Amino acid sequence: QVQLVESGGGLVQAGGSLRLACAASGSIFSINDMAWYRQAPGKQRELVALISSRGITNYADSIKGRFTISRDNAKNTVSLQMNSLKPEDTAVYYCNALISSTWFSSTMTYWGKGTLVTVSS
Repeated sequence: QVQLVESGGGLVQAGGSLRLACAASGSIFSINDMAWYRQAPGKQRELVALISSRGITNYADSIKGRFTISRDNAKNTVSLQMNSLKPEDTAVYYCNALISSTWFSSTMTYWGKGTLVTVSS
């Protein structure tokens, strides 16, 4: 089994910063893309940022220049540094990873349970 566990959510005032972290554990042979998604109340889940195994990043337009995604391949972790937070960034943030458990198994998508980020105005 593979688990993704997020940490670092909380309440912050507009203009503040938070850092989210996600650790993958369990039966892991390799991790391809890692990403952060978010889901605000009443809205669909959306991609926030993605980072490939080689470190290539992709960001949603709404957070470009404010958020930075990074990963530590040795520790199987991915982080999201969020600066200049806005009330509209309020959402549950989910960690996502494409993981192969063995050298011969297919890549599967795994999700964390989510961490709540609340930005007050």
